[in-house]
Amino acid sequence: MSISVLRTADAWWVAKPSGAAEVGTAATTTGQLLADRQAIVAAAVSTEVVPIETLSLVSPVTAPCRVVAQMTNFASHVKDSGMDPETVPLTFFRKTSGSISGPYDDVVRPSHVRLLDYEVEIGLVFGRSMPVGTSITADNLADYVTGLVVTNDVSARDVQLPKTQFYEAKSYPTFTPVGPALVLLDADELKRFTDLRLRLWVNGEPRQDMTVADMIYGPVETLQALTRFQRMDAGDLLLTGTPVGTAISAPAKSVEIIGSLLPAAIKWKLFFKGQAKNPKYLRDGDVIEAAVSTDDGAIELGRQRTVVRHTR
Repeated sequence: MSISVLRTADAWWVAKPSGAAEVGTAATTTGQLLADRQAIVAAAVSTEVVPIETLSLVSPVTAPCRVVAQMTNFASHVKDSGMDPETVPLTFFRKTSGSISGPYDDVVRPSHVRLLDYEVEIGLVFGRSMPVGTSITADNLADYVTGLVVTNDVSARDVQLPKTQFYEAKSYPTFTPVGPALVLLDADELKRFTDLRLRLWVNGEPRQDMTVADMIYGPVETLQALTRFQRMDAGDLLLTGTPVGTAISAPAKSVEIIGSLLPAAIKWKLFFKGQAKNPKYLRDGDVIEAAVSTDDGAIELGRQRTVVRHTR
């Protein structure tokens, strides 16, 4: 049975229908908490609770940690980007853990960024070390992936694309809202991963809505590839990709062909001039909400609510 773990600045909590029970632990990091399973279970059965709405929640994934992310891992997103899902390789990039922020914190856009985008994603949280060379199978996946979280892979597109790298564009402070809950799942519940639905709204307008059934590379295949070169430890985070509906839009094929004939500086200038007219990019004061759950509510990761703030 799933257990929803919450975090405030000075304590860990288990969320229940009656409220939140404090976890009696000395853990200060997510990795340490996951090693103290007995304390989590004790809180899950405790009758001493406080109203959840009285808690000021922060990210249930603590930094520093490793933050690894998958590229273009939903067929709908790949097609929208003008590519073929059948030919998209399984690839990764890194984000700094300094980008992690809470589920209700502001998303702060740096003054030089103009095209700020959103990507609702499911985060896999590791409960134990996965050294390079670890054998990952469907049978032992739950031994390594302990829980799931809602994440938003906020992206500065006008930094990302001309530099042809993701690290800077996705690593500014507040560019990875996480939570509200770290939902710990057992092996049978984790088998329902493909039933999870990712949704995102901007100012109440639905932007993204797709189940994991649209995902190209699932967790088993993903970790089999990742463990060839990357160690992950307890408390580390893996973002698994986003579905169609992000603000960025691929140019029409005719425009793409013409653009390929132009010098890079001119090509990007024209591309961003066109993107600047796109009203879907995030603006000062926009409210982003992101949620992940199964349609039957059996697995519920919670709902983020963040507000975009621009630096001057």
